[in-house]
Amino acid sequence: MTHRPTTLERAFALARSGEYPTISDIRKQLKVEGFSDAPSQISGPSMLKQLRKLCDEARPEGQTVEPAMDAQ
Repeated sequence: MTHRPTTLERAFALARSGEYPTISDIRKQLKVEGFSDAPSQISGPSMLKQLRKLCDEARPEGQTVEPAMDAQ
């Protein structure tokens, strides 16, 4: 039996990967992967702040993301 991560576990893994620079990108990828509860799970100021911090830390040096692109 294969262990499927929870929506939050997967969201944090995506944020750490550096491949998804915004919350919107993470939500889109979760939807593609079949995590239909992503909108309700990936919300709230504390959760969004943690994910944004991980995205920022994983982003290659010198690469920036426009704040308006990272919609809640």
